Parts: sequence; structure tokens; C-alpha cells
Amino acid sequence: MATVGYIRVSTRDQNTCRQLDGLALDRVFIDKASGKDTLRPELENLKLYVRKGDTVIVHSMDRLARNLDDLRQIVRFLTNKGVIIQFLTENLTFSGDDTPLANLLLSVMGAFAEFERSLIRERQMEGIALAKQRGVYHGRKRSLSTADISELHNRIAAGEKKAQIARDFRISRETLYKYLREKQ
Repeated sequence: MATVGYIRVSTRDQNTCRQLDGLALDRVFIDKASGKDTLRPELENLKLYVRKGDTVIVHSMDRLARNLDDLRQIVRFLTNKGVIIQFLTENLTFSGDDTPLANLLLSVMGAFAEFERSLIRERQMEGIALAKQRGVYHGRKRSLSTADISELHNRIAAGEKKAQIARDFRISRETLYKYLREKQ
């Protein structure tokens, strides 16, 4: 029976040390990705790795999921495998044979985490709007230069595959399509 840690930070330059510092863990899975969706490489690896009787320790619920539906789905998946999951900040443990009160606490605490995230996002949007009014916010820096965009259009016109072009420029396909929609 293994004790496994799961750590998630949103960006590559954020520090992971504070989340499970000082705990004796057999293995740690660390994702440096947004929690807005559940398709994170190390979370998927954790799901494959854990077995019945293992314990997964997570710093807080918002490190595992950003919305209540995802949180409940992940906890249910793990506990259905016979895995125990502990959230340190909330001081809650789930094992699959939880009481109605434990399930209520998961829902309530998860809903608070989701609500807190939506408040943060709302304040962020308000701050951006005020900065735009003052003329000090200009958005995110463009990924590609004018020359790169021109080359991108030329390669598309030459019939190259869009997925390959996106990989070559190290941009997502969504970003590539955004540049294609812009007039050259």
C-alpha cells in the first residue's frame, strides 16, 4: 500500500514545495497546468498508478479540481478503485464508503472552492477593464512576429498541414487558426 502525493501548480515558474512539504510519500505526481480541466498528464498517470489500499494526499481540493463536477468525478473514480484520498487543508478524507455527511462536506467544500475561483476571475476581469480604460493594459504579447505570420500564411497556401506548422512555430492549433483569421 503506497502513500502517493498529488501536486498541481498553474504555471511552470510556480513553486511546488509548499504543498506537501515534509510528508513521507512513496511517489509524487506533479502537474504544472491549469486546473480548469481534468486532462492533466500527471493526474492521468496517478490514476493509472494507484491501487486498492493506496492513499492519495492532496494539499487542498482546488489543487485537484477547479469545479465541483470535476472534483466529485475524480474523487469517485479514485474511491471506486479502493483508493483513499486525503485533503490536508480541508482536513477531509474519502474512502468510498463515506457517510452522507462526508459526501455533503465534499460537495459544500468543493462548491466553496469553485465559488472562490469565480470571484477571483471576476475581480481579475474588473481589473483588466479598469487598466484598459486607463490605457495601461494591452493584452498578452503576440506569439509570432509579423514575419512569422507571413511565413505561416505562405506555408498554408503551399498546402502544408496545419498541425505540423503549429508544432514548428510552437503554438497551438487554436492560435494558428486565430492568425489565419486575421488579415495579412
